[in-house]
Amino acid sequence: MSTSLKKNVWILTIAQALMMSAASLVVFVGGIVGAKLAPEETLSTLPVASIVIGTAIATVPVAMTMKALGRKKTFLLFAILGILAAFLAAYSITNGSFILFCISSGLIGVMIASTNHFRFAAMESVEIKDMPKAASTVLLGGIAAAFIGPEIAVYGKNLFKSEFSGSFILLAVLFTIGFLIILLFQNTTIKQDKGQSKGRPLWKIISQPVFLVAVAGAMFGYAIMSFIMTATPVSMHTMDGHSLHHTKWVIQSHIVSMFVPSLIVPFIIARIGVPKLMYGGLLAYILCIAVALNGHDLWNYWMSLILLGIGWNFLFVGGTSLLPLSYKPEEKFRVQAVNELMVFSTQAAAALSAGYVVYHLGWEIVLWINLPVMLVPLGALINYQISSKE
Repeated sequence: MSTSLKKNVWILTIAQALMMSAASLVVFVGGIVGAKLAPEETLSTLPVASIVIGTAIATVPVAMTMKALGRKKTFLLFAILGILAAFLAAYSITNGSFILFCISSGLIGVMIASTNHFRFAAMESVEIKDMPKAASTVLLGGIAAAFIGPEIAVYGKNLFKSEFSGSFILLAVLFTIGFLIILLFQNTTIKQDKGQSKGRPLWKIISQPVFLVAVAGAMFGYAIMSFIMTATPVSMHTMDGHSLHHTKWVIQSHIVSMFVPSLIVPFIIARIGVPKLMYGGLLAYILCIAVALNGHDLWNYWMSLILLGIGWNFLFVGGTSLLPLSYKPEEKFRVQAVNELMVFSTQAAAALSAGYVVYHLGWEIVLWINLPVMLVPLGALINYQISSKE
């Protein structure tokens, strides 16, 4: 493996820190801005849901674009879209347009659909044994993104007359820097078996226990995390009256906890394996719900959101690490597209419903709903382990 290819992982990690700042920014202020612009309060989290919906809708087109143009050109193309979307968000806030704000958030989500392939591009730049480490390293960029997004949100809040419009102008600047960083990325070439150029039928691939557990871990790990996280600023700041500063701190702590475990996850996988890591993720989710149900104090929100982030990391990294075991090189774009579509469509549904549930049914119901949902990845894990022993 050449030195230039090794650099890909670090290039993508830096780009991840810049581009994914959009997610933490929108999660932090999307519901707050939405509450001011929306025609009714139950729609306040729609901008947050829109970023996930945009990601879900774009998953297949992004994968097909990468198949046609390659990773690098696709990353650059969608980075430009992100820059334009950030300016549109600033414009929509200035003009008080809730619809335009949701559209701009959705377009940022489309860009994120491209950014989500950073982990696959990094894994393709290393040997098979180093794939979990490469994926975890790229996700470490999320630590920086956890701070950058909310900080530019607060810093840009009063830059202009309309609150938070300046935040999205600063986001456009970050996207521009990210574009320049991606220019340093080098496409990788994976050898394909000429006799298997078309790959297997899709149904045969997705029926494999390894594919099912990979998708279930990432899909429900993301859905549960998104559902609780999206409802948190509304419950904490709007309904319980905690300060914007404390709400920002909780969201930042949560996002940091999503990515800090990536520092040790490769070592955990090497010691106990991916399935046990994913069981640990489900346990973290159960503890998250238990702590959150115990009260509405700042400590409850903070600790539960940290546990939520850890649970997400274990399930998502575990699922991502197993996914390449389900496909051959010539099948990668199809399988990755299906994986991303399933993961982010489910996340979109979770984020979209979070506002309604928290306003009409309350914070406690937001939490309780997730317990039966966890049975799906649990069942997939058990099935995978049974099939592996056969």
